[in-house]
Amino acid sequence: MYSVAQFAKQIGVSVKTLQRWDREGRLTAKRTVSGRRYYDEADLATALNLPQRSAARRIVAYCRVSSPAQRPDLQNQRAALERYAVSRHLIVDEWIMEIGGGLNFERKRFLRLIDAIVEGEISCLLIAHQDRLARFGFDLLKHLCETHHTEVVVMNIETLSPEQEVVQDLMSIVHCFSSRLYGLRNYRKTLEKALQDEYRTPHSDESHP
Repeated sequence: MYSVAQFAKQIGVSVKTLQRWDREGRLTAKRTVSGRRYYDEADLATALNLPQRSAARRIVAYCRVSSPAQRPDLQNQRAALERYAVSRHLIVDEWIMEIGGGLNFERKRFLRLIDAIVEGEISCLLIAHQDRLARFGFDLLKHLCETHHTEVVVMNIETLSPEQEVVQDLMSIVHCFSSRLYGLRNYRKTLEKALQDEYRTPHSDESHP
């Protein structure tokens, strides 16, 4: 992936020339989800009249459980997905196995998966149930996949979403908002003390002419 400035340097033209080509449709820039323009290796080959490299896009299966105690279910989840993939005539190129809460969007393997989708490397994403990808926000993630031409295939077996995980996620939500509430209470006390000190200061000044 090249930024506009990096790509311009690679092919020996100015940024303004690239912008004009983009407007004219001569060499159209790709865009990230946030709207930032970028170019890739295929664009470089086009601009330099080089042979196009066949970039094989891969099928990825993603499995997740919330805690190490559920590790056996991680293997069961994979086994179920393997049988499902065979029934759908899907050949999985990569298996991603991860332990982490469904409310945590900073999971390392999850983020690497999202980066690969954005870079156009994934043709199909196979998951057992939509909350394996994320407990909330699945529709947004699915939209991101569709925008980058990644098909999302959901096996949708409810038994792979244990009630225990739902309880853990709810407890995480309660803990998160409890911490925020506690922080707000501390902030309010600090603010009230500051206001009291502010009101007391003028009176103390008046008593000492």
